[in-house]
Amino acid sequence: MADVLSKGTLFPEVLIPDMINLVRGKSALANLTDATPVAFNGNTEFTFTLDKEVDIVAENGAKTKGGATVTPVKIVPIKVEYGARISDEFIYASEEVKLNYLKTFAEGFAKKMARGLDIMAINGYNPRTATASSVIGTNNFSSAITNVVTESAGVNADTNIESAVELVQASDAEVNGLALSQKIRGDLAKLTNTAGEKVYPELAWGAQPKEINGLRTEVNSTVSFGTSKVRAILGDFDNCFKWGYAKEIPLEVIEYGNPDNDNTLGDLKGHNQVYLRAEAYIGWGILDKNAFSVIKAA
Repeated sequence: MADVLSKGTLFPEVLIPDMINLVRGKSALANLTDATPVAFNGNTEFTFTLDKEVDIVAENGAKTKGGATVTPVKIVPIKVEYGARISDEFIYASEEVKLNYLKTFAEGFAKKMARGLDIMAINGYNPRTATASSVIGTNNFSSAITNVVTESAGVNADTNIESAVELVQASDAEVNGLALSQKIRGDLAKLTNTAGEKVYPELAWGAQPKEINGLRTEVNSTVSFGTSKVRAILGDFDNCFKWGYAKEIPLEVIEYGNPDNDNTLGDLKGHNQVYLRAEAYIGWGILDKNAFSVIKAA
């Protein structure tokens, strides 16, 4: 475990699988879409669209032009980091205690990575500041998707979802996943029929089922974050959205200075502390913008 104390080392390999599993478990997008490894210099994904329908060819008849459109989508990883101060007893602890420290920190970092993926890819925000990120630009569902259903008075959430489905299907795409905000989950849970019975009893009391009406569903507070107007996203997550991470997750143990620039907390050495800093590289891409719909608040 001595190597963990040097600068620029990586998390112990034994912790990486658990971290990635936590990311999958806490992120709506990661639950709806399998991860693809991302290179540090990025990946290029290609969408291949055949422009026309198949053609009948009579005996000895001439064949006509079909045509195809190939569209490249660059998935560029973005570096995210998280750091925390802990007691400097970490430096002098046994290997078992050090591993326990790192395990706890890794679990927390994985959960933050999961939330960060959703917040960045859905809303285009820097998770820490809850403001639009120039690094992300328009590479997010809120900015990139033009199939938008806007909530309006007198129209219930179920009807809005049906309208969003129609927009996707009009593009000959399929709907195989739904990401819901807590707001829409609550609206659906309160919905009743003419007999006063709940239409979605499986959503009552804060329940978050993995399937509604046969459609894979994820409910997460990250769908609508900060001042974002996004309330739900649905579409072809299986084929038209890709995300991934670089498998190496750097870990730095800092013993001196003020690495978080916090004037109140001051110098590490002066307060018997060390600073753990982790970094990860996460990338994503929307391969076909017409294969998704977004429901937004008015």
